[in-house]
Amino acid sequence: MSDNDELREDSTVYPVGAHDYGALRLYPEVRSSHLPHAHDVIVCLPPGYDRDRTRRYPVMYLHDGQNVFDDYPMAPFGVQWGIDTTARALMYAGLVEPVILVAIGNAGRERIDEYTPTRDNAHDAGGMADKYGRMLVNEIKPLIDQDFRTLSDAMNTAVGGSSLGGLLSLHLGITYPHVFGKLALLSPSVWWDDRWIVRQLSTFRAPHESLRIWLDVGTGETRMLKGARLLYRTLVRRGWTPGEDLKYLEVAGALHDERAWGDRVGQVMQFLFPARF
Repeated sequence: MSDNDELREDSTVYPVGAHDYGALRLYPEVRSSHLPHAHDVIVCLPPGYDRDRTRRYPVMYLHDGQNVFDDYPMAPFGVQWGIDTTARALMYAGLVEPVILVAIGNAGRERIDEYTPTRDNAHDAGGMADKYGRMLVNEIKPLIDQDFRTLSDAMNTAVGGSSLGGLLSLHLGITYPHVFGKLALLSPSVWWDDRWIVRQLSTFRAPHESLRIWLDVGTGETRMLKGARLLYRTLVRRGWTPGEDLKYLEVAGALHDERAWGDRVGQVMQFLFPARF
């Protein structure tokens, strides 16, 4: 029996029922056997989901779930990505394939610890990303696959986030390439723990074609810009091909905030989930 099988048998997710929240489906205060804090899980179904009871859909998992949906106005800064609004418009226009979006709310003060793969002594924080990954892979994903008509294989499953959520998404892609075949890395915090994530790429043994990666950054993000450029060069050296399984975008003047990420999330969706004709 593999370590993953052992984890799956020992893992239990404790959703306190699902509730309709406008156009979304909300699982409030989902408990995990791996982390001490509960996480809200919010699901956005694609247009037409209820009409065709036989169709199955790819899934995109998103971190910082408080910040990504227009129809879930819980963003601490009052600004969301609006990926639900953007994705629906692109789906209606036939520019992206219909996708189930699943947002996992962060744990507030514990966000830094949960979103980082190592302990960074310079910040006296971090190192719980593997536990978060077990929650997502062995608890939340099986819940979503059980309750919704999903395409559960890796090439139909994406994970994404911004800032530390981008760092976390890359770590999860490297750790679980058999689960996540598409990554959305928006302004990732490559700087964490002396750019540890760049060194982790050397441990990636799956064929690079198994991961389709979107990577972006704003030129107004001085700290993030240097790390994103380094990460892009590293990915190219490791075999990813720009324009094919890797898309890199620098946005002139863009800052490190939800408004900037929302402005380009449509491009992310079109690269990771292009319409199938």
